[in-house]
Amino acid sequence: MPSFKTLDDLPADLTGKRILVRADLNVPMAGARVADDTRLRAVLPTIEELAAKGAIVLLLSHFGRPKGENRPDMSLAQLVQPLTRLTGRSVRFIEDCAGPEAERGVATMLPGNIGVLENTRFHDGEEQNDRQLAQSMAALGDFYVNDAFSAAHRAHASTEGLARLLPAFAGRSMERELAALDRALGSPERPVAAVVGGAKVSSKLAVLGHLAQKVDHLIIGGGMANTFLAARGVDVGKSLYEKDLLGEAEAIFETTAQSGCTIHLPYDVVVAKDFAPHPTSLRTCNVHEVAQDEMILDIGPAAVEALGDVLKTCRTLVWNGPLGAFETPPFDAATVALAKTAAALTQSGSLVSVAGGGDTVAALNHAGVAADFSFVSTAGGAFLEWMEGRVLPGVAALG
Repeated sequence: MPSFKTLDDLPADLTGKRILVRADLNVPMAGARVADDTRLRAVLPTIEELAAKGAIVLLLSHFGRPKGENRPDMSLAQLVQPLTRLTGRSVRFIEDCAGPEAERGVATMLPGNIGVLENTRFHDGEEQNDRQLAQSMAALGDFYVNDAFSAAHRAHASTEGLARLLPAFAGRSMERELAALDRALGSPERPVAAVVGGAKVSSKLAVLGHLAQKVDHLIIGGGMANTFLAARGVDVGKSLYEKDLLGEAEAIFETTAQSGCTIHLPYDVVVAKDFAPHPTSLRTCNVHEVAQDEMILDIGPAAVEALGDVLKTCRTLVWNGPLGAFETPPFDAATVALAKTAAALTQSGSLVSVAGGGDTVAALNHAGVAADFSFVSTAGGAFLEWMEGRVLPGVAALG
């Protein structure tokens, strides 16, 4: 695990110190209302702790993709009220995140105040990690805290450049995330299982290649399992699979054979002739009995039970992606059943379970077990890049 400083390493008395906190306030909106405030809640412990110590807390974030334009519909001004409600403190909006306007706004703030600076992506230089922009941001603060793991895979001015210019620390959410990820793949208790699902092998080729060398059991589900089955000579009927990636699937089989990792593919599957909720053509069959006009849409119950038995032998689980087309019932059954098994093992103390990625969070919420996992990351791209074994610039800059 990379060494980095946390809020514990800041001076005990922060009265009047200006702290630039990189948060991820890029929340989904329904009109003028925040549709999901998970990301706002994630940064609350850091805000509360710093404000309580007398710091002037200055929140930096991107919002949407304005591409350097000043877009009122992407202004962070709309998050002042939600943050005021959540913190129970007065939150002020500052109309820029760098330059004279920002400096004027910050100069009037008092110890314990919270300010939301305008969208960092209103500046072209943000996504280019422009040093001049980073220096202009750095002039506003005494310390820098990164509490946005979900943006840590991007080397932007507010995530990487700024961390090189001010004393840099991990916020509580970032610290928790990095500790959980280290427990999952950095220095895990073995045996380790990984569940990787989703539609396409192409989107997770690097993830599978990395995990094949790191884990003891690699459980492959979703549409990507069809590509691996086809690579093994199984006729998958009219199932979705990637014909041009059969060679890559074969290479992953070879990697796991060399590293001692066991790949688990379904041997019974749920099939239908039409992809629709509760189709009349629904049936469960052996994987070698899929008809030409049928498609595999979920893993079968016998395979799910066997996978549950695998998890019972493991100490650590990393999960990314559903096992079937879980948005459409009854093709959510395998994902729900295995998630419940993993949750029960976690609650009994025999398994450390770490999950992440948008679809995964939705699937675990759907199964009603997200709160029972050891840690669920809301990060999408950053979580995937971490699973690929890549260095995340926003994390590396804290070292």
